[in-house]
Amino acid sequence: MASTALMSALDRLGIEPLNSGACHTEWIERPRGGELASENPATGEAIARVTMASGSEYDEVVDRAEQVWKRWRMFPAPARGQIVREIGNELRRYKDDLGALVTMEVGKIIAEGRGEVQEMIDMADFAVGLSRQLYGLTMGSERPGHRMYEQWHPLGPVGVITAFNFPVAVWSWNALLAAVCGDCVVWKPSHYTPLTAIAVQHICNRVLERHGWLGVFSLVIGETGEIGERMAADDRLPLISATGSTAMGRHVAQVVAARLGRTLLELGGNNAVIVTEDANLDLAVRAIVFGAVGTAGQRCTTIRRVLLHRNVAEAFTQRLYRVYSQIRVGDPMDPLTLMGPLVHRAAVDNMMTALATIRRQGGEIVYGGGELGGCFAEPTIVRSPRLMPMLREEVFAPILHLVLFDTLEEAIEIHNDVPQGLSSAIFTTNLNAAETFLSARGSDCGIANVNIGTSGAEIGGAFGGEKETGGGRESGSDAWKAYMRRQTVTINYSDSMPLAQGIEFGISE
Repeated sequence: MASTALMSALDRLGIEPLNSGACHTEWIERPRGGELASENPATGEAIARVTMASGSEYDEVVDRAEQVWKRWRMFPAPARGQIVREIGNELRRYKDDLGALVTMEVGKIIAEGRGEVQEMIDMADFAVGLSRQLYGLTMGSERPGHRMYEQWHPLGPVGVITAFNFPVAVWSWNALLAAVCGDCVVWKPSHYTPLTAIAVQHICNRVLERHGWLGVFSLVIGETGEIGERMAADDRLPLISATGSTAMGRHVAQVVAARLGRTLLELGGNNAVIVTEDANLDLAVRAIVFGAVGTAGQRCTTIRRVLLHRNVAEAFTQRLYRVYSQIRVGDPMDPLTLMGPLVHRAAVDNMMTALATIRRQGGEIVYGGGELGGCFAEPTIVRSPRLMPMLREEVFAPILHLVLFDTLEEAIEIHNDVPQGLSSAIFTTNLNAAETFLSARGSDCGIANVNIGTSGAEIGGAFGGEKETGGGRESGSDAWKAYMRRQTVTINYSDSMPLAQGIEFGISE
């Protein structure tokens, strides 16, 4: 049974214990996609049950989104931004309740749950400013009496598929930018986090209804084989933004490409930190512990490999061991807890299987490696040989590999020798080392940091990675362009008809 505190939070967020999992301009009554239980990984108890959408109800949601989009695209972008501003204010109002719900569904500690909602709030603020900055360029024409420029138009209804580990923040990266760009959004959340999605949809609906814009954001909770496949193959959704595993991303990319649609993919990460001989070890340890243990190692930006200069390896390992031995694992709602549970029991089993393989491949467990019951496990440190095959695998769990190197060139080679390319960092007080790491022959990742960890990216920069991470970019910088279509415009205001490239094409009338 859900706790009294949880029931109060659900009530304030507008959620009932049994809820519809589909919403367009209004919630669909009695959808026919079966029932889904939302469980608290810290206790194993069911929080609530959600009735999922069927394929026909998915089609109904997308049809409504397409109809609303035809009006929304003509609504001025700054006015769209004002509605997003109000959504941000509502998120501020419900930050604690929504953050607690994130913690209860995902298992991340309460500070991270609230931090994720804060990221949504920050994203709303960013999107409001962006609504007045959807700039095009003016180019000089080679033809006299001609003006040439480019402009950006709304793309259409956008499909957003999110993962469990950031159940609401990643939606906001996509949805709030897409909205100010003039797109509607159809959201399929993770099966593990249906209630957070329903809560956000309720919050958005209250704002949208006040302004007559219900349907700008829609929600479809359903089976991946039913709803996810339909989304990927749906010509009505010109863009699919998908966050998840590399295997999932490959499949989505193939299906969407077959219909010549667009994808925005945020996939696996196998992130490394280089610690040089001259690094500030106090800074490095603090950053690496959060990066490795945050969200119980279930972030795409989790630190999975630490590359240590041989001369500081022992001192660093001892410091890391002392800090790990003080990490409190337990109830994620307790403010003193630093690591909560993994999202489900199968994740713990996968972690134990990975550790068995690591041992067979020559890895030595320095700390942890055990189960703690239910969905809990010990954060784990492993000394790993450089050529160990498991170093190339992303294990979505709190396993941290320590690997030795002798030169910076060797460290960069080890760093880049993985299929993934999301986030990276170096700890050094040497300017040459930092700049080498940031140069074209340095990190091959989409994110590169100096003297900070690999996770906790700010929303102002474009987020995404290379190689098997998918190549997508979300959130800041000019990531908004993914949600719009570019149009090059040429206007002839002369009385002649010169052709480009000096072509002469004589005709007489």
